[in-house]
Amino acid sequence: MAIVDAWMQHPTLRHSNHEMFESLRRWTGMALLEEELPVKATVAALAAGDVEIGLASAWYGPEGALVSNDEVAGFVAQAEGRLRGVAGADLTKPVAAVRELRRAVEELGFVALRVVPWLWQLPPTDRLYYPLYAACVDLGVPFCTQVGHTGPLRPSETGRPIPYIDQVALDFPELTIVCGHIGYPWTTEMIAVADKHANVYIDTSAYTARRYPRELVEYLRGRGRKKVLFGSNYPMITPARALEHLGELGLDAKATELFLSGNARRVFKL
Repeated sequence: MAIVDAWMQHPTLRHSNHEMFESLRRWTGMALLEEELPVKATVAALAAGDVEIGLASAWYGPEGALVSNDEVAGFVAQAEGRLRGVAGADLTKPVAAVRELRRAVEELGFVALRVVPWLWQLPPTDRLYYPLYAACVDLGVPFCTQVGHTGPLRPSETGRPIPYIDQVALDFPELTIVCGHIGYPWTTEMIAVADKHANVYIDTSAYTARRYPRELVEYLRGRGRKKVLFGSNYPMITPARALEHLGELGLDAKATELFLSGNARRVFKL
């Protein structure tokens, strides 16, 4: 089955070797990169996991671009059709950020916006996000963000689904929101918010199938089968490793298809 990976990135050295990821390097045993990772290595990792399309994201933070939109566009161009771009934006310059998002979608062909709240230490309800939400609605692209505790060495409070995602969905009912990293330890909150709002979804990035919380697996098997998307968080976890124990979740054929590709194709209009 062809898979869509809803949360991954092709890293630059500025991104992969950043000090805030020291905790992830400790957990995974990954070493600092000595040279830029070739795009062909990412393409090979996606192919090994049967990933047809990976949504490769830019990363912007207070200190600048860790992976710029133009760098992502360059990676997409080298990826033999296996990558689609997800834009980043500088929250501190809202007018320029909206213009850059429009350029990324209309000129570079990007399919979504991602902002990582812990990187900015600003929750998704901060006023600096709101022009970008309106632009996403206008452009017809989803807003992707992180929920749950923060693995990198930054505070976790910004990842709470309630009140933050709940309030944004109330303020922007037309905005499609894809919440990455499951929401643990607030998984039950995240499921409640996804149930409440028609346009709120969950992706499983940063977790292997064996580590999905019990309540998320039950949601996937039942009423949440159209609400959950697969994500790996590559290169931290390869798609093949993330899905190694998928068969142990007890998903039927339809739930499996929706989780691995169907929901992402619909949500991101692939």
